[in-house]
Amino acid sequence: MKLSMPLVYSGNPREAADQVVALEKAGLDMVWVAEPYGFDAPTLMGYLAAKTETIEIGAGILNVYSRTPGAMLQTAAGLDNVSGGRAVIGLGASGPQVIEGFHGLPYDKPLGRTREMVEILRLGLRREPLVHEGKVFTLPLPADQGLGLGKPLKLLTRPERPVVPLWVAALGHANVRMTAEIADGWLPFLFHPEKAQEVWGEPLAQGRAKRSADLAPLEVSAGGLVAIGEDVEGMLDLMRPTYALYVGGMGAKGKNFYNELARQYGYEQEAEQIQELYLQGKKKEAEALVPLEWLRAGNLVGPESYVKERIAAFREAGVTNLSVTPASADPAATIAQVKEWVS
Repeated sequence: MKLSMPLVYSGNPREAADQVVALEKAGLDMVWVAEPYGFDAPTLMGYLAAKTETIEIGAGILNVYSRTPGAMLQTAAGLDNVSGGRAVIGLGASGPQVIEGFHGLPYDKPLGRTREMVEILRLGLRREPLVHEGKVFTLPLPADQGLGLGKPLKLLTRPERPVVPLWVAALGHANVRMTAEIADGWLPFLFHPEKAQEVWGEPLAQGRAKRSADLAPLEVSAGGLVAIGEDVEGMLDLMRPTYALYVGGMGAKGKNFYNELARQYGYEQEAEQIQELYLQGKKKEAEALVPLEWLRAGNLVGPESYVKERIAAFREAGVTNLSVTPASADPAATIAQVKEWVS
């Protein structure tokens, strides 16, 4: 099992990025760089590539709307080059509030768009001409939609690798089914190991049944906060704002993927109340209703024996890449300890 960590920053990402050097030395295998509607991820990933030597640098995630397939290809190839073949490209549909609100683009065909983006990226990384006729993307652009001067082009520069790992963030059954079929890795969020099979077992199996033999087994990255000690359960409260934000506020009523996930986990009443309170601006009240059972299961907080049990539970649920956020005075020491347990 690999060990990864999301790059957590507030205001100045350089400070957080500088800490990754020490975490790399402690045994961290991968760092994930998010891109909601703050700084772009590729800039930070390039900065990390220059500061580090062995750690994999993952985009977690780049949305499939705001970059054309050609631009996404350039980004993937460029990051893989400056990192010396350590790039991982996480893709996802994001959500309508970000895509339509921040980027001003219609949130349409998220699954088809993701599938075609993966197809085009793999084509381009092999330095084959970008020729694609799909329901979302057509390359080159048809003559009746432009000047008629477009021609098939291949990537001008030679990529570091002809294959860059492409991961997909997915929660809904159709999206998870597609991810298990075509992606190199899966990025679920707010993962509950004991309930994962019940929620996603069938779509994962259906997707894997259609998976190409040319692809390696699907990797899975999930995890949460890690705090090791006899009296640390109070640390779980640090995650309440995150859970409440996603379940309550990351989307509108009837269009919130995380709220639906909470319901699938069996927290229907809590999901309803958290969303009602959060959308009314009562964030603290919403945070208080996040089920403690979910917090305990989805994070690694407690005595050494319990943290080891959580690692085993994530492994049993199919997680191949444990993603953790250390909550300690010495994050590098925490990473080194957890690395020993997951190896």
